[in-house]
Amino acid sequence: MLRTAVLALLALGLSASRTKVNKHKPWIETSYHGVITENTDVVLLDPPLVALDKDAPVPYAGEICAFNIQGLESPFEAVVLNGTSGEGQLRARGLVDCESQKEYTFIIQAHDCGSGPGGAEGKKSHKAAVHIQVNDVNEFAPVFRESEYRAAVTEGKIYDNILQVEATDQDCSPQYSQICNYQITSTRTPFAIDRNGNIRNTEKLSYDRQQQYEIQVTAWDCGQKRALRSVSVRIDVKPVCKPGWQGWNKRVDYEPGTGSKQLFPKMHLETCGGPLSSARTTVELQTGHIGKGCDRETYSEKSLQKLCGASSGSTDLLPAPSAATNWTASLVTDSGRDSELIFTFDGRQAAKIPDWVVPQNLTDHFTIATWMKHGPSHGLRAEKETLLCNSDKTEMNRHHYSLYVHNCRLVFLLRRDFTQVDTFRPAEFHWKLEQICDKEWHYYVINVEFPVVTLYVDGVTYDPYLVTDDWPIHPSQIDVQLTVGACWQGGEVKKPRFTQYFRGSLAGLTIRPGKIESQKVISCLQACKEGLDINSLESLDKSIKFHFNPAQSILVMEGEDLENMNAAVRKVSYINSRQFPTPGARRLRISTSVQCFGEDTCITIPDIDAVVMVLQPSEPRITISGAERLTRPESDFGAAGGIALFQDLHIISTVTRADATAARHTAGQPEVLEEIIHNLDYCDILVLGEELGPEEESLQVRRGALLGKHLDATNSTSGMSVYGVDSMSSYEQVIRQVRYYHRRPAHLTERRFRLTCSELNGRYTSNELNLEVSVLHGSEPGEHVGHAIAPPQYMQVRRPSVVHDLYAGHSSAVPSAATVVIVMCIAALVVVVVLGIYRIHLTHQQEIRLEETAKEAGTSWDDSALTITVNPDGESAGASGRRGGGQRRGG
Repeated sequence: MLRTAVLALLALGLSASRTKVNKHKPWIETSYHGVITENTDVVLLDPPLVALDKDAPVPYAGEICAFNIQGLESPFEAVVLNGTSGEGQLRARGLVDCESQKEYTFIIQAHDCGSGPGGAEGKKSHKAAVHIQVNDVNEFAPVFRESEYRAAVTEGKIYDNILQVEATDQDCSPQYSQICNYQITSTRTPFAIDRNGNIRNTEKLSYDRQQQYEIQVTAWDCGQKRALRSVSVRIDVKPVCKPGWQGWNKRVDYEPGTGSKQLFPKMHLETCGGPLSSARTTVELQTGHIGKGCDRETYSEKSLQKLCGASSGSTDLLPAPSAATNWTASLVTDSGRDSELIFTFDGRQAAKIPDWVVPQNLTDHFTIATWMKHGPSHGLRAEKETLLCNSDKTEMNRHHYSLYVHNCRLVFLLRRDFTQVDTFRPAEFHWKLEQICDKEWHYYVINVEFPVVTLYVDGVTYDPYLVTDDWPIHPSQIDVQLTVGACWQGGEVKKPRFTQYFRGSLAGLTIRPGKIESQKVISCLQACKEGLDINSLESLDKSIKFHFNPAQSILVMEGEDLENMNAAVRKVSYINSRQFPTPGARRLRISTSVQCFGEDTCITIPDIDAVVMVLQPSEPRITISGAERLTRPESDFGAAGGIALFQDLHIISTVTRADATAARHTAGQPEVLEEIIHNLDYCDILVLGEELGPEEESLQVRRGALLGKHLDATNSTSGMSVYGVDSMSSYEQVIRQVRYYHRRPAHLTERRFRLTCSELNGRYTSNELNLEVSVLHGSEPGEHVGHAIAPPQYMQVRRPSVVHDLYAGHSSAVPSAATVVIVMCIAALVVVVVLGIYRIHLTHQQEIRLEETAKEAGTSWDDSALTITVNPDGESAGASGRRGGGQRRGG
């Protein structure tokens, strides 16, 4: 019993001793702050997780066995890395998502191992608070709230904010979830966007220019992650009521030959409800780039003068360069379009007119006419620029008459000879006009009825603003020199030279002595063939006032009623009366001014610009046809009637037109030929080979054949030219009566001629009709052909006797076999001759019928009416010197 008590006492002692070994609780910090990056499991704690125990280094009692986290929802766990040192680690049990939860707070305690490895009788530390923050990763891109944005604006305004686009980001942190920038990715748009997504326009929008804009917008978050998809923004532009013309087309196509065409059939003036008291509209057709200021007839000067009924006898001082008119060869030409011949002077070129061309006596009545385009002169005191000058050729420097430009003034100098007038008389006539220096083409005509001088510019009369008197020129034996483009200074200088050069362009410079032109003829010569017109003038309201300028290129209309004004403008038309107009664009400008009732300020109507496009006309194909070989007896060549060369001439013209019916049924040839009627302006009959011998042969046409027609004719040893603007049938009638004469036909074997015709001064030319004329020389008197029918007397037939003559010297030596062969040949030759005689008889009958027809057409042939004009200088071509530009081709 005593032993038992002792053992009990020992057990109690041991127990007491053990309890005293684990005396202290583990110690940790009172709080922890940690950071974890989402999608990872590592937590960075501050301070580090470390538990201390004062029982160390007592085994178990001084060691840390665990860290316990209180809170079952916490996704974290703490592990002991080293029980002796008390180091631990906090980590996530899985990947942490910031978008699900940004922060975590929980309690942690440390446990020592107590009395054994299992932690029996272990002690716990105090509770420490742990705060964990989840760091965000920029894993989401911005997304726009709307799939498309739309807005509407009114044209003509600047908006601070049209609409706002908005994008969102699912990232949890402000750095990655906020949108820091918006951008318009579409290029060349009149819009801008700010950082908040507000869109504005950077310029005023126009409904007429564009009715809707579609732009693309993207967004960036603050982590510079761009939206995966841009968003479309559509902005509609609403029109505002703007005063101005509406319902018109920018381009109007004009088909040649269609007459008058309305330019603005649906146009009306929009006033936005503003009451108007009156309106004034000006329509201007700008044709300065077409030809000489507009579309005019491009015939030669002589043809135009004949067509307009001008007085005959004019001299063309600027003809086309040729062998006979070589004084213009050194000048600079610009043929331009439609074969219009233009001479350009740059202050260095001039031409001397040959003495045989210059009119010798102008008298007191004469006319000078020219086309001129001239600009302002250089320098403050510009020199004289001479168009035409007649001055002393040598010794002295007197100007007898001249036409020049000086400081945008046109001056005509005319000093009479002392023998004609011996008193102080008018000598210089001055005109100051805007047209002289406006760089546009104008037609100038000076009519001299001394002492009165009248200037016409584009058909309008102008009197001189200044007339200076002078004494007449004393008579002398000094020759004079006529020049174009400068004045000749032949005296009072060491070396004769040109002076006072002209700078500009000239065309059609003519001088006509003895007569002046009427205003009707002048208007015809310069008339434009295109212009503005009013369609159905009779239906125009009487309250509308309108006015055309002389060229009909400007139309002014005024009215008080808006509806009547709209109806009047819709009637404005374009017309081109040329059968083959110059193709290309003609600019149109419409300007309008309005007045309002009792208002200081009124609406402004903007000008509009349009284009009339004259389409390419169908080019005519001129075809001349007739006999290509003519055989006549030699007696006909010297007869009074001569030989009619082109008695069966036919001239036709065709154009190729598209055929809609043929195009539908015939895939290969959708075009058809259509015969048309138009004028010609010359036909040339050229002699091929040697020129005509003026003593023996000639080409003639009766002057009566030209009566009643706008035609004239000239001839030379090179051929004949019929010229003037007239119909193809008139040319046929005249050329059919052109006859060829030869006084010694026995010396003539054949002659060859070539006929060509032209329209519009060579713009369109015909084919070449070549004619070969042969002579049948008559037989000797008394010769007959045995038993055959006698051929006409102008036919020469070789009889069998000729064959005998060829062999006469050898008849005695020919053997009998050869004789048989000769006889057979003679018999064959007789057969051939008989057949030939029969065909000649038929031909003769046809010719007799043709001659009877010709006699009926012209029963009486008056030799006195025959005119032969032989050029003493021997022109190389009959057309070279008779039209003033007739040799021009192309266009």
